[in-house]
Amino acid sequence: MKNPLLRQLLKLVFSLAAIVIVFGFLSHIMLDSESLADYSARKAQAAYDVGDTHINEEKAPDSAQEKKESEEKSDMTLPDTDSHNTDTADSTVQSTGTQDAAKGASDQISTSGISTDEAPEAARNQNPEIPDSRIVYKEGFYYEQLSDALKERITGISYPVSASDAASLAVPAINTLSDDTIPAVSYDDLRYLHVQYYDFNGTVQDGELICNKGIAQDLAEIFYDLYLNEYQIERIRLIDEYQGDDTASMADNNTSCFNYRVVDGTSSLSKHALGCAVDINPFYNPYVVFNRNGSGETYISPAGSEVYADRAKDFPYKIDENDLCYRLFKEHGFIWGGNWNSCKDYQHFQKTIE
Repeated sequence: MKNPLLRQLLKLVFSLAAIVIVFGFLSHIMLDSESLADYSARKAQAAYDVGDTHINEEKAPDSAQEKKESEEKSDMTLPDTDSHNTDTADSTVQSTGTQDAAKGASDQISTSGISTDEAPEAARNQNPEIPDSRIVYKEGFYYEQLSDALKERITGISYPVSASDAASLAVPAINTLSDDTIPAVSYDDLRYLHVQYYDFNGTVQDGELICNKGIAQDLAEIFYDLYLNEYQIERIRLIDEYQGDDTASMADNNTSCFNYRVVDGTSSLSKHALGCAVDINPFYNPYVVFNRNGSGETYISPAGSEVYADRAKDFPYKIDENDLCYRLFKEHGFIWGGNWNSCKDYQHFQKTIE
């Protein structure tokens, strides 16, 4: 070729072809016999697969060997997706079940004892001081047999003691019977009742009563309903705090139940002596006797409560037939002293038990 321009052009073409051949040969070796087109297609597909599953966000392997190693590594580090979800669900159910069981146990066992629909053993295991006889209606409302300490506390005061045994008491007895007289009610017939109530300041207080076992459940339910309705009672204490003096207890507007005594002004045993009567807010609901002993006199007790004997007046804490306290006691089969004829005992509710 005599044309130098043509010769240079051919030389350039051969050089470019040689470069392409060499580059293709090297690429074939480096990519394990994959062509550039195959390599690009494989990389694109790998990227798509990873993005779709969201399992492995690492770069796809560049060779068959690297891919195999990557899969072995993945088997060791990544759990099976389905089994992992199942384990997590099982774990969640187990954890939730445990929490629910713990909550249920917490709801069932109260600091006061056990309710009527709970397991006694569970509560007593948590608090071994709870007596076996305790029956819990609601938290804070329960009754039980008299403990030895309580018997000692009331004997000779609200509960009578024989004259011969009175001398052996630690404190002077003020309630005695002759040695041949058997009390009309025994310790076993009585129950200690714990309640809660709202006082005249609207503050929740703990109250205690001793009552006949035949009305213990009634009283637990009644006082619980009064509590739910925030019915105000000034105080609920054992009559023994007043040395068994019913007049002093009424003057202090104390709500009480058991007191082995006679009816005021008579020689007959009161229903209180059997633990079958309750006096509620007695100062505002006095005991009224008309024409006492034929004298024409109206007797009102306690002293100072005369203004509340006029039931035509409106005043706080008055018990009448529209009052919640009246309705609850009537629903439980009690008789109200405010319905009597010869006298009116507005504070008094009693029930005859079989």
